[in-house]
Amino acid sequence: MARDSRGFPLCRRIGLAQRLVRRLEQWFEMMGAEYAYMATDKSNEASLRLFTVRCGYSKFRTPSLLVHPVHAHRLRVPRRAAVFRLGARDAERLYNARFAHVEFFPADIGAVLGNQLSIGTFLAFIDDDGEGHGEWRGAERFLASPPASWALASLWDCGGVFRLELRGASRLHRAAAAATRALDRAARWMRVPSVPDFFRPFSGWFVYGLGGDGPDAAVAAEALFATFVNMARGRAAAVAVEVAACDPLRRRIPHWRRLSCTEDLWCMKRLGGIGESDGWDWSRSAPGLSIFVDPREV
Repeated sequence: MARDSRGFPLCRRIGLAQRLVRRLEQWFEMMGAEYAYMATDKSNEASLRLFTVRCGYSKFRTPSLLVHPVHAHRLRVPRRAAVFRLGARDAERLYNARFAHVEFFPADIGAVLGNQLSIGTFLAFIDDDGEGHGEWRGAERFLASPPASWALASLWDCGGVFRLELRGASRLHRAAAAATRALDRAARWMRVPSVPDFFRPFSGWFVYGLGGDGPDAAVAAEALFATFVNMARGRAAAVAVEVAACDPLRRRIPHWRRLSCTEDLWCMKRLGGIGESDGWDWSRSAPGLSIFVDPREV
């Protein structure tokens, strides 16, 4: 058996990855799944070749993972927006009524919202018409007469499951990052774009279920995300959200390009062959405006 320079057996290019994928697909089918999908970086050629060439997956969606670090200073929330925290029942009612058609929407949304890692659900209004929509009146009244523009999103504490750490940075980079944090703490009014201490284990928050409606829905989404970053001070080092490539809300989401992945890639495959039910293959369907990323899969 071939071995590497350290004496360990070489396990690449002998079909192990393909066999693992096949075995997982068999288990998915046993559990009643109709589709399997995977997510990877667009530049990961080896992974793409495995799934699309050898395992029959189709390139499905290209969402963007947008990440913003948490600073000592607060992000500015658009003044036109009013942000409210919703109760669990109202949140579930709104999601089922307005988001059930969104791709990857979980049938057990109530369990997601009620999970101990779910921080809460928030709604932002843009109230320019003076009709009194700038106050929360309950889910039923909202659905009967929604404001002209609004956005909804929930928060998930990834730190309850895993922590991240950036390694390999030079002492110079670490010192420069520490200097930005010190200046930000000492003079918050300067709004220094400080770099959190990513060089030690840190936690992050994930925004899920982002969606909205109206001409200024993107402004409402910006208000939600800025509010979440402000809430995370002292509790998380970064806040992230994954949105569809054509989602109109993404243009106002504050994020750092160097921390974000603007072209993630999801691949999908229908299990058991096409034509066993109605012949329609979701994996080859046109993308919608938005997606629902289940935080349990992050």
